[in-house]
Amino acid sequence: MIPEERREFGAQVAGLRKQRGMTQEELAAAIGRTSSWLSQVERGVQPVNRLDVLRRLADGLGVSLQSLRPDAPSLELVSERGEVDDAANDLDQARLVISGHPAPDVLLAPPQDAVPVSLDDLRSAVDNIWELTHASRYADLSTLIGPLVPRLERSARTAPASDQSEVWLLLSRTYQALSAAFVRQDEPDAAWLSADRAISAAERSGEALHVFASIFRLVQAFVRLKHLDQGEHAAATAVSALRQHISDATARPEALSILGSMHLALALVYARSGNRTGAREEITNARQVAAQLGEDRNDFNLEFGPTNVQIQAVSIAVELGDAGEAIDVGQSIASDDLSVERRARLAMDLGRAYAQRRQTGEALAHLLDAESLAPELIHTHVEARNAIRELILIAGRSASPELKALAERADAQP
Repeated sequence: MIPEERREFGAQVAGLRKQRGMTQEELAAAIGRTSSWLSQVERGVQPVNRLDVLRRLADGLGVSLQSLRPDAPSLELVSERGEVDDAANDLDQARLVISGHPAPDVLLAPPQDAVPVSLDDLRSAVDNIWELTHASRYADLSTLIGPLVPRLERSARTAPASDQSEVWLLLSRTYQALSAAFVRQDEPDAAWLSADRAISAAERSGEALHVFASIFRLVQAFVRLKHLDQGEHAAATAVSALRQHISDATARPEALSILGSMHLALALVYARSGNRTGAREEITNARQVAAQLGEDRNDFNLEFGPTNVQIQAVSIAVELGDAGEAIDVGQSIASDDLSVERRARLAMDLGRAYAQRRQTGEALAHLLDAESLAPELIHTHVEARNAIRELILIAGRSASPELKALAERADAQP
């Protein structure tokens, strides 16, 4: 549960910002942060403890530090004693973690002897990172990622030879999760860097399929960056290589999961570029792979299987403007066993589809359902916010209190 004082502080920031006629993007740019970070602050998800960040926030809002946060002087004194965590608890801090070489101290002073590591602890930590990613709990993710990445980077270089392969794999999985989180928080440049590091770590681990899983994350970053030619090249090259080494008779389920996910990635690339034929062909290819797999799985945290293909088919149909098809497919999906993120994504895309058909009641119901599952997804996803703005414009003065409140929470007023 979010503490009441954080809710009140966030509401104060949002109110002051709106009084100045600023959008979240404008204020975030003025203070050197991201709109996703500011959105979390205004909702009380993200605490603001650093004095320098508070000062920049006050300056951006045009108010004094004391009026924004009356206890700021005490925070400064505490900060000087080193008793307050000086790291911002958000993905901006994660950006700092991936900046520069990840373990420069090891390069300058490599240990003479191998340093023991607790593989069980590291496995548990990485599994937890993925659970938070699937649940769209980015503030909690940020709390853990800061110390975990340097720890894994050092361990991969200093652990006994017998453990290094697995530590490199855990590092790759962590960067894959970080890339996925950056994409969902609209930080595609950081997602690109994270995916590239995941590829390198996976190769050093000797786990080839994890290299391809990391390439999938790279494609997602390219799509969000609108570098569709790069996304197509990366995905198509991966599909070609996988097809050469996967036989129908002996295909491992894990390899099929990767192959099917790459076809879905290509479908998204083609949909974003307006290539309807290519997008539909890739959805068909993904369905064929899912049928061969025969079940919903979560290999490499891709959640690939027949159900996820249908969820992605809904998303692709919405991208192509085929709202009726998206609704028909979406209503037939039983997604109860999938992650919160997948279920929220389906609800969001159905909301977008109904918005395209100007059916405001149904659209609002699905968007509220998505918000109840994963608030940060709805409040930060560009297309979700665009759909909410469209609903407000369609409804005009007759917009319901529920719709107005949703627009307020997502900062999606026209």
